[in-house]
Amino acid sequence: MLQFAPMKDFISINDLARILGVSRQTVLKQLQGKINSGEIEARTEGKKYLIKYFTLPQEIKTRVEKSQIEVSKKAQGLVPTQKDNHFEKELWAAADRLRGNIDSSDYKHVVLGLLFLKYISDSFYQFREKLQKDLNDPKSKYYVPNKEAQVKMLEDKDLYKSEGTFYIPETARWEFLRSKAGLPDIAKYIDEAMEAIENENPQQLAGVLPKNYVRVPLESHILGELVNIFSRIDFGGDDKKEKDVLGIIYEYFLGRFADAEGKRGGEFYTPRPLVKLLVEVLEPFENSRVLDPAAGSGGMFVQSSKFLQEHHKDPTKIAIYGQESNQTTLRLCKMNLAIRGVFSQIELGNSYYDDKFPELKADFCLANPPFNAEWDPGRLSEKDPRLVYGIAPKGNANFMWIQHFISHLAPNGMAGFVMANGALAVSGKEGEIRKKIIEDDLVDVIIACPPKLFYNVSLPVSLWFVTTNKETGRFRNRKGETLFIDARETFEQISRKQVIFNDENIAKIAGTVRAWRGQDGEYKDTPGFCKAITLEEIAKNGFVLTPGRYVGVPDEEDDGIPFAEKMQKLEADLKQYFSESEKLEKEILENLKKIKP
Repeated sequence: MLQFAPMKDFISINDLARILGVSRQTVLKQLQGKINSGEIEARTEGKKYLIKYFTLPQEIKTRVEKSQIEVSKKAQGLVPTQKDNHFEKELWAAADRLRGNIDSSDYKHVVLGLLFLKYISDSFYQFREKLQKDLNDPKSKYYVPNKEAQVKMLEDKDLYKSEGTFYIPETARWEFLRSKAGLPDIAKYIDEAMEAIENENPQQLAGVLPKNYVRVPLESHILGELVNIFSRIDFGGDDKKEKDVLGIIYEYFLGRFADAEGKRGGEFYTPRPLVKLLVEVLEPFENSRVLDPAAGSGGMFVQSSKFLQEHHKDPTKIAIYGQESNQTTLRLCKMNLAIRGVFSQIELGNSYYDDKFPELKADFCLANPPFNAEWDPGRLSEKDPRLVYGIAPKGNANFMWIQHFISHLAPNGMAGFVMANGALAVSGKEGEIRKKIIEDDLVDVIIACPPKLFYNVSLPVSLWFVTTNKETGRFRNRKGETLFIDARETFEQISRKQVIFNDENIAKIAGTVRAWRGQDGEYKDTPGFCKAITLEEIAKNGFVLTPGRYVGVPDEEDDGIPFAEKMQKLEADLKQYFSESEKLEKEILENLKKIKP
């Protein structure tokens, strides 16, 4: 029978509500009396209201345990599918309920680390099974009739690595850990497994995997249940399906953790629809070089590889270069890419002051850099080759980032990036930098996005696309032109706090860009949505890049009713309203007379 150890120390009202699957108000209503009387110990910590777990009524503690058992059983009974996201939603529900009172920012490394371990272990098993068959197949290049030699080859580390598969030592394999899931020291076994995997694969994984499961304030039973839950991710040897689903689950979990962490989550995760739109517009090709100097968890790279696959190209034929200033986020990125089978060069460092790829000229640059961030221009030389158009002010690095992207583009290179809307129209020193970039005819497309695209952050953003060659690149000659798209009303509302670009929205926006570039379909300016503008017109508007200034307002639909008829009806309605108002006024005056002093 499943058992869960009690929580440690204090638990927040929000966490208690989440575990029980009820609202915060419901929990407070039930406990407020006992808190007021002192039966339940409580305290505040910042904005959190914390309750000492052991002072909760036994009934509540029993409900917590029962809830965790139920959600764990439900998750272990799931059947994985690629048809919808029901499977990953249920897995998330189970993992989140088991979190207890651990901070989401800590818990994500526990969960994502286990998902990664499951992936590389399964990849090892799948290659091992295929190798076993090849060793017994006279037609295979690996055929070896001698059984003792077969056993040795099944553990030949170099053989696995030569085929792009991580070699996993026996005590780090998933089935070994699953056999230890019920033990009180399961955390020790997981830490040892992570250490062993890094030691066997230092080039790709040194310092990447989380190895602090023993120190995480999570009961051993919970860790064991997470192992059992993730064991449900199995497609019976179909490694392609399993790799795809594990990648989807990893990305889904990244998004949910970003949601749980609010504004902090945006530091490592860009919503998938935004990333997809960027990639759909840029259209990366085989053997291209892709750079993201603010790599986060690697979503730009994953989507670029996926784009190639969806267009029947080899998703591995892409050279990936990334830089990330946060060590923890760098680890998430490397695990994310490894799960997808995407090999890359990701370096740790601050892109402002320590550009790890100073000589790189990329075919594509994709990024979602920190918005409006402070930085120190004094740390750079005035001769820094990136600062062609000027030095961005200390209080805002937006135009430092934009120049960084431009400096890394190849002669036919294109960049697509997310930027705070302020950069479109800001004046002063930043406005002068923007003016020079526009005058050099680098700005290709600007897309205004709706607010609430990011988790728990309503800051409006825009997508910039710049290119070093509008004349003789992959598309028609667009010299002296820029396309403006106002997509602020193009979205799907998925909650009160969030909107997304759905596939139809993305197809509409990306299709408009392709038509304008002369790829497919006929482009036409659409009032209120898109308009192609000349460099001269932008100059007349003070070099402002706000799409709303250029696209105008949508045409009103003709309802077929003649104007004279509309005016006649309006006059009749007004007369009726005036008559009713006069009547009501008289009634009020009559009633006032009846009131005795």
